Amino acid sequence: MLVQTLKDLDVENLIKNVGVLEGTQHIKCVVPISGGKDSQSCLKLALQTYKPDEVLGLFCDTQYEHPLTYQHVENMKDMYGVKIIHLNDGGVYERIKEYGRFPSDIARFCTDQLKIRTAKMFYNYLSQAQGGGFEVWYGMRLGESHQRSERYKDKNEKDLYEPHTIMINKYPKYLAKQGVMFRLPILKWEEDDVFEFLDGEENELYSRGFERVGCFPCLAAGDKYKEKAFSFDEVGKQRRIEVIQLGKEIGKNIFTTKGGRMRNPDADPENTLDVDYNPNNEELAPCFHCNI
Repeated sequence: MLVQTLKDLDVENLIKNVGVLEGTQHIKCVVPISGGKDSQSCLKLALQTYKPDEVLGLFCDTQYEHPLTYQHVENMKDMYGVKIIHLNDGGVYERIKEYGRFPSDIARFCTDQLKIRTAKMFYNYLSQAQGGGFEVWYGMRLGESHQRSERYKDKNEKDLYEPHTIMINKYPKYLAKQGVMFRLPILKWEEDDVFEFLDGEENELYSRGFERVGCFPCLAAGDKYKEKAFSFDEVGKQRRIEVIQLGKEIGKNIFTTKGGRMRNPDADPENTLDVDYNPNNEELAPCFHCNI
């Protein structure tokens, strides 16, 4: 597994490790990979348009995925015959300690810094290294949420978009000037379309009862989702222990609903300030970006 931190990532290393050699190879399509079904569909779909050596998968590692997801990302390299570069810029726990809170529906700093920021810098490096831009095939679907269906209802699957127009305030305008453009190739696909297209090639976690994969669990998700992951296997049980301890260190409760807190009294740190308390007992959805 090739893993680089942003501190190590320079143009010279990029050219060497990704295999972009001046005059001999040019990456035409980058697919952000999460280990989930939607990004995998984009990768598989890209190979119907481009040659394997023209496609590059980008896995931004939060250091908090399930081992089955890490293995699945590795399997996709052989499954589709493509390179997938692994990058990380720290972990979820580091960011939680830095901000003194857990991520939430309105504060997904883990996604912003460990996924989007890392990808943004990589796109900049790659376009400079090969002296030209490329398409980014992003696994977004309208059916993921009402908010997404409203925001992107006028977008088309075959059109190219400047990154900053797809994710406002997340990507800089200079990427488009360097030739980096976004495509949303499965925007109007339904979930059944995705599973039919993958035909059993998807992450094993789906067959084990999880509707989404990515961070395990997504700490910005609803309490029932977190509890399910925490009790799933030894990995989940260990992460529950770690998260409960982390919550006590920062004085926050990982469970945001009244029901979740009642079911998990051991997670309540003393003198907790309920600034993130969810009074409507809502079960929030996992992060859409991490689970593409």
